[in-house]
Amino acid sequence: MVDDLPGQQIAHRPLHFIWILDTSSSMEGDKIGQLNFAIRESIPAMRDVAEGNVNAEILVRVVTFSSGAQWHLAQPTPVDQFTWTDLTANGVTDLGHAFSLVTEQLKMPPMSSRALPPVLVLLSDGYPTDDYQGPLKRLLAEPWGKRAVRLGIALGQDADLDVLQQFIGHPEIKPLEVRNAASLVKYIRWVSTAVVNSVSQPLSQAMGRPDDKPQVPVPAPPPPAQDDGDVW
Repeated sequence: MVDDLPGQQIAHRPLHFIWILDTSSSMEGDKIGQLNFAIRESIPAMRDVAEGNVNAEILVRVVTFSSGAQWHLAQPTPVDQFTWTDLTANGVTDLGHAFSLVTEQLKMPPMSSRALPPVLVLLSDGYPTDDYQGPLKRLLAEPWGKRAVRLGIALGQDADLDVLQQFIGHPEIKPLEVRNAASLVKYIRWVSTAVVNSVSQPLSQAMGRPDDKPQVPVPAPPPPAQDDGDVW
């Protein structure tokens, strides 16, 4: 593929969307079940966003972290081919390992200079059990890591909001605090549709290089759902 030819029409720029998901033992039971449901439920709406945007190719990947970290979905997968395989939970919370995996994929190559800003969504219900600060620093030192739209979802009252805020790295963007299944569904859908749609607009594409700007505008999140109370 030839990149950046003079006069080349801007079209079908890759937009890498990466879930970074906590699957430690504290996620066992209802939390992991509701997370599986929420992501599966969001896929049709995410496909609708992709179909309505001729300028971007949305590619999905999934990293999970517990005792170590691994790619749950390693290949950048077009959203129209994306299907969900349920997660299970066990082990500790090795967030730093997850950051290291993501950092390797944000280097050039494999990333292209033609890409849109990646969207990285970190979800956790607890505190890291390994050294996450060094790996996070290295992630943010990568041009695409710095420029990525980084969002955090705090699942339950025991989530470390400070770590999520460090990952987000933007004073006006706060972690999304989830206390019930309805809010989880609502926020999962928001990050995978409204945020993706914003990043894929022409303003993002016109920036052209991974070090032009740290982040693109993020739409305001919806209010949390209140209908089933706080259960986490």
